[in-house]
Amino acid sequence: MSSAATSGEYWLISVPGEKGANDAWDKLNRATGNLSTNSKYLIPDLKVGTLDQLVGLSDDLSKLDTSAEGVIRKLVQYFTEVLEEDKSKIAENLVIGNKDMKTYVTKFQWEGAKYPLKQSLKVLSEIIGKQITQIDNDLKMKSLAYNNLKNALASMDRKTTGSLLTKDLADLVKAEDFVLNSEYLQTIIVVVPKILVKEWETKYATLSSMVVPGSSKLLTEEGDHALYTVTLFKKVIDEFKNIARENKFIVRDFVYDEETLKAGRTERDKLMSEKQKQYAPLIRWLKINFGEIFSAYIHIKALRVFVESVLRYGLPVNFQAAVIEPAKGQSKKLRQELQKLYIHLDGSAAGPIDTLEDSPALMSLGVNEYYPYVFFKLNIDFSNK
Repeated sequence: MSSAATSGEYWLISVPGEKGANDAWDKLNRATGNLSTNSKYLIPDLKVGTLDQLVGLSDDLSKLDTSAEGVIRKLVQYFTEVLEEDKSKIAENLVIGNKDMKTYVTKFQWEGAKYPLKQSLKVLSEIIGKQITQIDNDLKMKSLAYNNLKNALASMDRKTTGSLLTKDLADLVKAEDFVLNSEYLQTIIVVVPKILVKEWETKYATLSSMVVPGSSKLLTEEGDHALYTVTLFKKVIDEFKNIARENKFIVRDFVYDEETLKAGRTERDKLMSEKQKQYAPLIRWLKINFGEIFSAYIHIKALRVFVESVLRYGLPVNFQAAVIEPAKGQSKKLRQELQKLYIHLDGSAAGPIDTLEDSPALMSLGVNEYYPYVFFKLNIDFSNK
């Protein structure tokens, strides 16, 4: 096994076994040399079943493979979103037990407790299929609940950002800024462009009748605007609003109410607390279930290699499976070496299926991806794909 610099792409292949237990493996390693890093893909003796079952299963496993990869991508993408500022830590969370993905693939061991070898291939594929569906459904439910919290918080936070024309005023005003509980008077909030501040201060009391002189007070300035209060009689508020707008002074629709403001702050605190409470269990669930779904995915690949090997090379079951990681920039040369080594298998396999047209699973790969040996590509980079 070489220690060439690797590219991150894996090829799962199988070739017919030979007389000696390690003959096929040794031949593969000699041929590939420094072009790749090779590991044995230890697939156990599984129950073969009939030819018809294998052909049907080949198609089912292809769909299961696509489905599992889709769920993994969704889970990893969501995991990254949940980590927020810690998203750079995503890689250290993508583990299977205590193994990273590369170690799990290159030192693969069949997990008999989850996927009992006494079961038929069909039953094993059904066990994995149910597992994938369950994780997918749970992910949808958990992400919906957490997202609802996040969105409610984001909506509240959006109101505290932006310009004085739109943002929530709760943190900018105090009770003493207002005339409260008056039958006739009301204090209103006005947004004034900074370039018109002097004009406001000289004109506000004359914009309509019944404005209390000297009642305008600057609360704050942000960006291009200033925020003022002004007190006037309730019955002229609409008239004042219209004239103010004509002068580019915007009256905010705001009535000071201590209870409403307090309730808003309490609601945000409750949402934040609930989000923090859900965060750790959600991270734990995502980590555990990434391990579960990735393990299921690599077992599907093992089942596919097994089924295609039997269909290609026939009975008794005798093949050598390998995980091959091409060295960087060597994929083309590696492919040529493998072609030279195994070209004799093309069209002369001893198994029940020896032409491309005979296998729906092989046809589904596309003619351009047909090789004389069993081949599946594996990419374990699930980021932004």
